[in-house]
Amino acid sequence: MSDRLSDKQLLQRAHDLARAGVGLASPNPYVGAVITDAEGLIAGSGTYTYGGLKHAEILALEAAGARARGGTLYINLEPHAHRGRTPPCTDALIAAGVRRVVASMADPNPRVSGRGFEQLRAAGVEVEVGSLEQDAKRLNQGFARYIRHGVPLVTLKSAMTLDGKIGPEEEAKPERTWITGEAARAHVQELRHEHDAILVGVGTILADDPLLTDRSGGARRRPLLRVILDSRLRIPLESQLVRSAKDDPKDDLLVFCSVPDAAKKTQLEKLGIRVERVSAEAKEQRPDINAVLRRLGELEIASVMIEGGSLVNASALSAGIVDKIFFYYAPTILGEGSISLINNAHVAGVIQPWQIKNARLHRFAEDFAIEGYLRDPYAE
Repeated sequence: MSDRLSDKQLLQRAHDLARAGVGLASPNPYVGAVITDAEGLIAGSGTYTYGGLKHAEILALEAAGARARGGTLYINLEPHAHRGRTPPCTDALIAAGVRRVVASMADPNPRVSGRGFEQLRAAGVEVEVGSLEQDAKRLNQGFARYIRHGVPLVTLKSAMTLDGKIGPEEEAKPERTWITGEAARAHVQELRHEHDAILVGVGTILADDPLLTDRSGGARRRPLLRVILDSRLRIPLESQLVRSAKDDPKDDLLVFCSVPDAAKKTQLEKLGIRVERVSAEAKEQRPDINAVLRRLGELEIASVMIEGGSLVNASALSAGIVDKIFFYYAPTILGEGSISLINNAHVAGVIQPWQIKNARLHRFAEDFAIEGYLRDPYAE
């Protein structure tokens, strides 16, 4: 029949449904499900959202009704067999008479991984795993890092010239100019939408006075958390960040300090801004970025994108917290004296050369970007 799709096409549709949960499911995983009837025709589908509570496979079962009996479930992630906020999905699939499950990957949570498949097979359900696995892993890389280690996946993002410069010389810095074009900058908003938090140093606030918001237009369950590293609380009260957080409580702003001015801290908190003190790095007394990362994990932040300047970039790399990079390049050269991607003059230790793995190239009009990994998010 013309309406019947292949296993790969149906699994791809489940992946597309899972992506519809970006911004709506974290800190839980993105999951999409499609159920076909015994004839191979789509009977139901679902996308998991944290607020919606019901898992994707339950939504698909409810849509399919009696047509699920003898049918197949296509899903990007292993159905869960444990009781959390909801009962096990495997029980519902077995009770509904689903004959076959086609999944892309096992649950990255080591405490439950494989249990769902095991229960389904024990009940006589045919289970196939592994198709489109790499795509599935990319989709839930933040969840994997968070659920395995209790800290968010860290992406270091930067825009630079071909000679690795992120801006002109500070002393000669003109009014703010963009390095990359509109297409690349629009994609940055998509990246922000994919993350739970964005992190910069106070130097970026003083230099550019940014808002650091998600302007993708996509729906979010919770606002993008804007994280500022500001050892002595130099953030101006008249900055766009402070004014936006004061005017709209939904604009979430969290400032980490290490040697704060008590009066300034009180001023910021009166404006509704969260200020937290963490331990300081020994050399410069900046907030310990590892301590910041652990705290973000406690706040159920599964992914954070660093959009800082050269000092924050160097600090993150030297601390070993960066999992992946997304570097945008413009076909221009700024030359000597301009600001480099990394400035480790005030960072303890030496930044060793690191190999970027699984690199991918993206094109944005005249600009291009390199996406790659310093560490496998699924590593133990």
